[in-house]
Amino acid sequence: MSRIFTKLGMLGVTLVAGAAVGQVDGDIQVSVTNEGNSDFFLTPTWFAFQDGSFDFFDVGSPASASLEAIAEDGVVDGLVNDFMNSGVPGNIQGVAANADGFGGAPVIDPGETATAFVTPINTAGYQYFSFASMLIPTNDTFIGNDNPLAYRVFDDNGDILGAGGVVTIQIFGADLWDAGTEVNDGLGAPFSVAGGTATDEFGVVTSGPDLSAYIGLDTPAGTTILNTIDSGELLATIQISIVPAPSTAAILGLAGLGMMRRKR
Repeated sequence: MSRIFTKLGMLGVTLVAGAAVGQVDGDIQVSVTNEGNSDFFLTPTWFAFQDGSFDFFDVGSPASASLEAIAEDGVVDGLVNDFMNSGVPGNIQGVAANADGFGGAPVIDPGETATAFVTPINTAGYQYFSFASMLIPTNDTFIGNDNPLAYRVFDDNGDILGAGGVVTIQIFGADLWDAGTEVNDGLGAPFSVAGGTATDEFGVVTSGPDLSAYIGLDTPAGTTILNTIDSGELLATIQISIVPAPSTAAILGLAGLGMMRRKR
């Protein structure tokens, strides 16, 4: 498998402003921090605000093509389109990417934060938060919520929940998923210098992926994976808040992203 860089454009996402029930005064800010407690990177993180009905994977079932694309390559196109066609009110989604990622790729390096903004329409209509990001340099390990009702961020009036108006989601080693699409051997994995070709697994989505094969693996960033991620180890933090003034970044939530993609 070879890799090329791809650009994601606006992808047809329409972010509409205007008065509506539950309209918050400002933009929604989503920040994703790689806490730096491990040597692993995160790909640009797709996120969406939905009505509790958008379930993009289930443990024990085969991964969809869009989930496979994220879990193996960090490519969000398929999931973006799935959400656009889901009928969820507002179609409010975006991608948090790190402009200062290693080598110009918008990955979230250990210890760094990526931030994106979206303009809400009717927050009372989409009270729940979904997200997905690949853990690199793995074959098909990812973070995301298998339960669409897991993270509620707005109440019935459309007001943001959370202490001080900030919803905080912490992601630990126990929250990692294996897409079941490739064997976890480090071969053919993005951001790995091991080379080789990935092996298809034809499995199902499971929790608690075995990351032992990545110990000692070097990355193009000049780093080495020295340990796995313990179940109680904090991997990432997502914070959701309202910024008081509209931001020009709000219309760029899905613009100008570059990420490694593989051709089979």
